Amino acid sequence: MDVLSIGRVSVDLYAAEAGVGFDGEQTFTKSVGGSPTNVAVAAARLGHHAAIVTKVGDDGFGSYVRARLQGWGVDTSFVGTQPGGQTPLALAALKPPETPQIAFYRGPAAPDTTIDVSDVPADVVRESRLLWISQGSLAQGTTADACLAWMGLRNGAGHTVLDLDYRPALWPGRDAARARAQEAIARATVVVGNREECDVAVGSSDADAAADALLEMGVALAIVKLGADGALLATADDRWLIPALPVDVVCGLGAGDAFGGALCHGLLSG
Repeated sequence: MDVLSIGRVSVDLYAAEAGVGFDGEQTFTKSVGGSPTNVAVAAARLGHHAAIVTKVGDDGFGSYVRARLQGWGVDTSFVGTQPGGQTPLALAALKPPETPQIAFYRGPAAPDTTIDVSDVPADVVRESRLLWISQGSLAQGTTADACLAWMGLRNGAGHTVLDLDYRPALWPGRDAARARAQEAIARATVVVGNREECDVAVGSSDADAAADALLEMGVALAIVKLGADGALLATADDRWLIPALPVDVVCGLGAGDAFGGALCHGLLSG
Protein backbone atom coordinates (compact mmCIF):
# COMPACT_ATOMS: atom_id res chain seq x y z
CA MET A 1 0.00 0.00 0.00
CA ASP A 2 1.34 3.44 -0.91
CA VAL A 3 -1.19 5.57 0.98
CA LEU A 4 -3.48 4.50 3.81
CA SER A 5 -5.80 7.39 4.72
CA ILE A 6 -8.19 7.21 7.66
CA GLY A 7 -11.38 9.01 8.65
CA ARG A 8 -14.26 11.10 7.45
CA VAL A 9 -16.42 10.41 4.42
CA SER A 10 -19.60 12.04 3.17
CA VAL A 11 -21.79 12.51 0.16
CA ASP A 12 -21.28 16.13 -0.90
CA LEU A 13 -23.97 18.13 -2.68
CA TYR A 14 -22.52 21.08 -4.58
CA ALA A 15 -24.72 23.97 -5.66
CA ALA A 16 -24.65 24.50 -9.41
CA GLU A 17 -25.26 28.25 -9.03
CA ALA A 18 -22.31 30.44 -8.00
CA GLY A 19 -22.96 33.41 -5.71
CA VAL A 20 -26.23 32.06 -4.28
CA GLY A 21 -26.57 31.21 -0.57
CA PHE A 22 -28.71 28.52 0.99
CA ASP A 23 -31.59 30.97 1.19
CA GLY A 24 -31.82 31.12 -2.62
CA GLU A 25 -33.09 28.77 -5.31
CA GLN A 26 -30.50 26.08 -6.08
CA THR A 27 -29.87 22.78 -7.77
CA PHE A 28 -27.18 20.42 -6.49
CA THR A 29 -24.70 17.97 -7.99
CA LYS A 30 -23.77 14.86 -6.00
CA SER A 31 -20.19 13.74 -5.35
CA VAL A 32 -18.03 12.28 -2.55
CA GLY A 33 -16.16 14.22 0.14
CA GLY A 34 -14.60 14.12 3.58
CA SER A 35 -11.04 15.39 3.94
CA PRO A 36 -9.10 12.10 4.31
CA THR A 37 -11.25 10.52 1.62
CA ASN A 38 -10.40 13.37 -0.76
CA VAL A 39 -6.69 12.86 -0.01
CA ALA A 40 -6.96 9.18 -0.95
CA VAL A 41 -8.76 10.11 -4.19
CA ALA A 42 -6.10 12.68 -5.08
CA ALA A 43 -3.26 10.24 -4.35
CA ALA A 44 -4.93 7.51 -6.42
CA ARG A 45 -5.43 9.88 -9.35
CA LEU A 46 -1.70 10.70 -9.14
CA GLY A 47 -0.95 7.02 -9.72
CA HIS A 48 -0.51 5.59 -6.22
CA HIS A 49 -2.13 2.56 -4.58
CA ALA A 50 -4.28 4.47 -2.11
CA ALA A 51 -6.90 3.12 0.30
CA ILE A 52 -9.37 4.87 2.58
CA VAL A 53 -10.26 3.40 5.98
CA THR A 54 -13.77 4.58 6.80
CA LYS A 55 -17.38 3.45 7.27
CA VAL A 56 -20.63 4.32 5.51
CA GLY A 57 -24.26 3.60 6.32
CA ASP A 58 -26.20 0.68 4.86
CA ASP A 59 -28.10 3.07 2.62
CA GLY A 60 -28.02 4.03 -1.03
CA PHE A 61 -25.54 6.81 -0.30
CA GLY A 62 -23.11 4.27 1.14
CA SER A 63 -23.30 2.16 -2.00
CA TYR A 64 -22.78 5.29 -4.09
CA VAL A 65 -19.65 6.22 -2.10
CA ARG A 66 -18.09 2.78 -2.55
CA ALA A 67 -18.78 2.67 -6.30
CA ARG A 68 -17.56 6.23 -6.89
CA LEU A 69 -14.31 5.60 -5.02
CA GLN A 70 -13.67 2.43 -6.98
CA GLY A 71 -14.24 4.39 -10.19
CA TRP A 72 -11.48 6.80 -9.15
CA GLY A 73 -9.09 3.93 -8.45
CA VAL A 74 -9.26 4.07 -4.64
CA ASP A 75 -8.88 0.74 -2.81
CA THR A 76 -12.13 0.23 -0.83
CA SER A 77 -11.05 -2.94 1.00
CA PHE A 78 -11.34 -1.08 4.31
CA VAL A 79 -14.61 0.78 3.67
CA GLY A 80 -16.96 -0.79 6.21
CA THR A 81 -20.73 -0.59 6.54
CA GLN A 82 -22.51 0.28 9.78
CA PRO A 83 -25.85 -1.57 10.04
CA GLY A 84 -28.63 0.94 10.46
CA GLY A 85 -26.21 3.84 10.00
CA GLN A 86 -26.71 6.86 7.77
CA THR A 87 -23.96 8.08 5.46
CA PRO A 88 -23.27 11.75 6.34
CA LEU A 89 -24.19 14.53 3.92
CA ALA A 90 -22.54 17.90 3.30
CA LEU A 91 -24.06 20.73 1.26
CA ALA A 92 -21.97 23.50 -0.30
CA ALA A 93 -23.30 26.85 -1.55
CA LEU A 94 -20.75 28.62 -3.76
CA LYS A 95 -21.11 32.02 -2.14
CA PRO A 96 -18.33 32.90 -2.73
CA PRO A 97 -16.72 30.07 -4.73
CA GLU A 98 -13.39 30.56 -2.93
CA THR A 99 -14.84 29.81 0.53
CA PRO A 100 -18.22 28.12 0.08
CA GLN A 101 -20.89 28.05 2.75
CA ILE A 102 -21.04 24.49 4.12
CA ALA A 103 -23.77 22.70 6.03
CA PHE A 104 -22.92 19.30 7.56
CA TYR A 105 -25.56 16.68 8.26
CA ARG A 106 -23.87 14.13 10.53
CA GLY A 107 -25.53 12.13 13.28
CA PRO A 108 -24.05 12.05 16.80
CA ALA A 109 -22.35 8.73 15.98
CA ALA A 110 -21.64 8.90 12.26
CA PRO A 111 -20.44 5.57 10.80
CA ASP A 112 -16.92 6.93 10.22
CA THR A 113 -16.52 7.55 13.97
CA THR A 114 -16.96 3.83 14.73
CA ILE A 115 -13.77 2.46 13.13
CA ASP A 116 -12.07 -0.14 15.33
CA VAL A 117 -8.39 -1.05 15.48
CA SER A 118 -9.33 -4.58 14.35
CA ASP A 119 -10.72 -3.22 11.05
CA VAL A 120 -7.26 -3.10 9.46
CA PRO A 121 -4.54 -5.76 9.88
CA ALA A 122 -1.57 -4.45 11.86
CA ASP A 123 0.89 -5.41 9.12
CA VAL A 124 -1.01 -3.31 6.57
CA VAL A 125 -0.69 -0.29 8.88
CA ARG A 126 3.00 -0.91 9.58
CA GLU A 127 3.99 -1.63 5.98
CA SER A 128 2.08 1.12 4.16
CA ARG A 129 4.55 3.61 2.73
CA LEU A 130 2.49 6.54 4.02
CA LEU A 131 -0.18 6.73 6.73
CA TRP A 132 -2.43 9.82 6.55
CA ILE A 133 -4.32 10.81 9.71
CA SER A 134 -6.76 13.73 9.79
CA GLN A 135 -7.10 15.50 13.13
CA GLY A 136 -10.86 15.38 12.61
CA SER A 137 -10.55 11.61 12.93
CA LEU A 138 -9.26 12.10 16.49
CA ALA A 139 -12.38 13.90 17.68
CA GLN A 140 -15.02 11.25 18.24
CA GLY A 141 -15.75 7.59 18.89
CA THR A 142 -13.54 4.54 18.57
CA THR A 143 -11.94 6.00 15.42
CA ALA A 144 -9.91 8.39 17.59
CA ASP A 145 -8.35 5.58 19.64
CA ALA A 146 -7.72 3.46 16.53
CA CYS A 147 -5.87 6.31 14.80
CA LEU A 148 -3.54 6.89 17.74
CA ALA A 149 -2.90 3.16 18.07
CA TRP A 150 -2.07 2.86 14.37
CA MET A 151 0.28 5.85 14.51
CA GLY A 152 2.05 4.15 17.40
CA LEU A 153 2.48 0.95 15.38
CA ARG A 154 4.52 2.80 12.79
CA ASN A 155 7.43 3.58 15.15
CA GLY A 156 8.88 6.15 12.72
CA ALA A 157 8.76 3.84 9.68
CA GLY A 158 7.82 5.37 6.33
CA HIS A 159 5.83 8.59 6.41
CA THR A 160 3.28 9.10 9.20
CA VAL A 161 1.44 12.30 8.32
CA LEU A 162 -0.89 14.28 10.58
CA ASP A 163 -3.17 16.75 8.81
CA LEU A 164 -4.25 19.30 11.43
CA ASP A 165 -7.63 19.58 9.59
CA TYR A 166 -9.48 21.45 12.37
CA ARG A 167 -13.29 21.44 12.16
CA PRO A 168 -14.77 23.32 15.18
CA ALA A 169 -18.11 21.49 14.91
CA LEU A 170 -16.40 18.19 15.74
CA TRP A 171 -14.86 19.36 19.04
CA PRO A 172 -16.20 20.57 22.41
CA GLY A 173 -13.57 23.35 22.30
CA ARG A 174 -10.10 24.37 21.13
CA ASP A 175 -8.41 23.03 24.28
CA ALA A 176 -9.68 19.52 23.62
CA ALA A 177 -8.57 19.75 20.00
CA ARG A 178 -5.09 20.95 21.04
CA ALA A 179 -4.61 18.18 23.60
CA ARG A 180 -5.51 15.46 21.11
CA ALA A 181 -3.46 17.09 18.32
CA GLN A 182 -0.37 17.07 20.50
CA GLU A 183 -0.84 13.37 21.27
CA ALA A 184 -0.81 12.71 17.54
CA ILE A 185 2.05 15.12 16.75
CA ALA A 186 4.26 13.06 19.06
CA ARG A 187 3.63 10.03 16.81
CA ALA A 188 3.97 11.83 13.44
CA THR A 189 6.94 12.31 11.11
CA VAL A 190 5.18 14.98 9.02
CA VAL A 191 2.60 17.57 10.15
CA VAL A 192 0.68 19.88 7.81
CA GLY A 193 -1.83 22.62 8.61
CA ASN A 194 -2.86 26.18 7.86
CA ARG A 195 -2.23 29.14 10.17
CA GLU A 196 -5.46 28.71 12.17
CA GLU A 197 -4.92 24.97 12.54
CA CYS A 198 -1.35 25.55 13.77
CA ASP A 199 -2.66 28.07 16.28
CA VAL A 200 -5.08 25.47 17.64
CA ALA A 201 -2.42 22.76 17.76
CA VAL A 202 0.67 24.58 19.04
CA GLY A 203 -0.54 28.05 20.06
CA SER A 204 0.91 30.15 17.23
CA SER A 205 -0.39 31.31 13.85
CA ASP A 206 3.04 32.68 12.86
CA ALA A 207 4.40 30.29 10.26
CA ASP A 208 8.01 30.16 11.47
CA ALA A 209 7.05 29.97 15.14
CA ALA A 210 4.55 27.19 14.44
CA ALA A 211 7.14 25.28 12.41
CA ASP A 212 9.67 25.69 15.23
CA ALA A 213 7.18 24.33 17.76
CA LEU A 214 6.38 21.30 15.61
CA LEU A 215 10.05 20.52 15.02
CA GLU A 216 10.75 20.79 18.75
CA MET A 217 8.04 18.17 19.30
CA GLY A 218 9.98 15.72 17.14
CA VAL A 219 8.42 16.15 13.69
CA ALA A 220 10.85 15.64 10.79
CA LEU A 221 8.96 17.90 8.35
CA ALA A 222 6.59 20.74 9.30
CA ILE A 223 4.41 22.32 6.63
CA VAL A 224 2.41 25.50 7.19
CA LYS A 225 -0.08 26.38 4.44
CA LEU A 226 -0.25 30.15 3.85
CA GLY A 227 -3.08 30.45 1.34
CA ALA A 228 -2.25 32.97 -1.38
CA ASP A 229 1.25 33.34 0.12
CA GLY A 230 2.13 29.71 -0.62
CA ALA A 231 3.49 27.23 1.91
CA LEU A 232 6.38 27.03 4.35
CA LEU A 233 8.27 23.72 4.59
CA ALA A 234 10.69 23.30 7.49
CA THR A 235 13.11 20.63 8.70
CA ALA A 236 15.67 20.80 11.47
CA ASP A 237 18.31 21.87 8.92
CA ASP A 238 16.53 24.11 6.43
CA ARG A 239 13.27 25.74 5.38
CA TRP A 240 11.71 26.78 2.12
CA LEU A 241 8.89 29.17 1.18
CA ILE A 242 7.05 27.77 -1.83
CA PRO A 243 5.04 30.42 -3.72
CA ALA A 244 1.39 29.82 -4.54
CA LEU A 245 0.34 28.86 -8.05
CA PRO A 246 -2.34 31.25 -9.40
CA VAL A 247 -5.52 29.48 -10.52
CA ASP A 248 -9.05 30.37 -11.56
CA VAL A 249 -11.15 29.18 -8.61
CA VAL A 250 -14.21 27.10 -9.39
CA CYS A 251 -14.74 25.86 -5.83
CA GLY A 252 -12.33 26.24 -2.92
CA LEU A 253 -13.85 23.34 -0.99
CA GLY A 254 -11.30 20.52 -0.82
CA ALA A 255 -8.35 22.63 -1.99
CA GLY A 256 -6.36 21.65 1.10
CA ASP A 257 -7.17 18.00 0.43
CA ALA A 258 -5.85 18.28 -3.12
CA PHE A 259 -2.72 19.81 -1.54
CA GLY A 260 -2.60 16.74 0.72
CA GLY A 261 -2.79 14.29 -2.17
CA ALA A 262 0.00 16.15 -3.97
CA LEU A 263 2.05 16.12 -0.74
CA CYS A 264 1.66 12.33 -0.58
CA HIS A 265 2.83 12.14 -4.19
CA GLY A 266 5.87 14.31 -3.44
CA LEU A 267 6.88 12.38 -0.34
CA LEU A 268 6.50 9.01 -2.10
CA SER A 269 8.48 10.32 -5.08
CA GLY A 270 11.42 11.35 -2.88
